[in-house]
Amino acid sequence: MNSKERFLKIYANIPLSLRKEAVLVIDDEPVSWNAAYIEVFNNTEKSKDILKKLDELRII
Repeated sequence: MNSKERFLKIYANIPLSLRKEAVLVIDDEPVSWNAAYIEVFNNTEKSKDILKKLDELRII
């Protein structure tokens, strides 16, 4: 399972109230679960950084 698939699986199981919370910080900006989902879903350049950081932190 690649990091995008792991992220989507974990995101689906996160309670709605927690999705607004910051999950990590990239370029001195907090990234919420919702913002991360939008980036990953749209396969943006920023999504690569998000997935890499989440993987390094063993969140996904």
